[in-house]
Amino acid sequence: MVREWDPRTASSAEIASLLDTLNAVLAADLPDDPPWREVSLREYLAEVMPGERRISWVAQAEPAADGTPGRIVGHVHVLLLGDIGVLEVLVHPDARRDGLGSTLVRVAARRAYQEGFQSLGVEVVGGTPAVGFFEALGFTRDYVETRSVLPLSSVDWPALGEMATGIGAGYRIEFCPGGPPEDLIESYARAKAEARDVADGDLRPSSYDPQRLRDSLDCLHRRGMKPYIVFAIHERTGEVAGLTEVVVPAQHPTRADQYDTIVREEHRGYGIDRAIKARMLLELRAVEPELTEVQTWNAQSNEAMRRVNTELGYRPDRQWCEYGADVAELVHRLDAQAR
Repeated sequence: MVREWDPRTASSAEIASLLDTLNAVLAADLPDDPPWREVSLREYLAEVMPGERRISWVAQAEPAADGTPGRIVGHVHVLLLGDIGVLEVLVHPDARRDGLGSTLVRVAARRAYQEGFQSLGVEVVGGTPAVGFFEALGFTRDYVETRSVLPLSSVDWPALGEMATGIGAGYRIEFCPGGPPEDLIESYARAKAEARDVADGDLRPSSYDPQRLRDSLDCLHRRGMKPYIVFAIHERTGEVAGLTEVVVPAQHPTRADQYDTIVREEHRGYGIDRAIKARMLLELRAVEPELTEVQTWNAQSNEAMRRVNTELGYRPDRQWCEYGADVAELVHRLDAQAR
């Protein structure tokens, strides 16, 4: 049974059942990734940025003979933002190869079509069954980046301390847990905006103006995701010359997510990128005692950042791909398959 589902009003049992399916998928497809926890999972699924909407459906097994509700064996949501809908699909390994995944994509695609969206995107992890599944549905690969993982147990901490201070004269580094201070918001947004033209992926949009940046940070906190920022400040102007962002999710606090690392063009060549990322790791070691790993994603063309990550100890893990499809064509194809 597939039905529309709202995580804000779902029972605790349904949230726990969905978590079981999520962790079963991780164990089957990404066995080296940490399992998720139920902490703030409801908020993670429900909270969105202003102007965005997330619509969800679950697939639930038949009730047991005693009337106990069946477990959730599948989940799909479509995040409607800008001019694109972004899908996320989960099917329990025990329920695969029976058409459930196609059914879930179909209901989400039909809603996106009814809402007037023309394209759908989805992140697909290389080396998992999702690659063949989405390609069989007619999705095409638009963008590829590489995920790399840094186990903190392998870090040479004295060497990292030297990297954190290896920055040119005229700059200072600041650590800001929780997000940037208000007096740096506008400068922070300008640095993010400068990187906008070279950002290739579309499914994880960044924030380029001060208010959207504030909204983004607020949304992260509401979803149970703790942001940390390290800035390089140009001392003469007080401007943000570089920044790096890491988020520690309550749902998997042993592995943090590296977000943007940006150095403004006129400040490149002074060791800022390596220094701010090294400083971030040193700070995280002190303030996040559960943390054991950090994961980051880089475009294959971003040789400079890949080189910095290698110096810090990151090791490439998997390809991370963005796939897209025309909504009308997808709905037509899935409806034809369902008949």
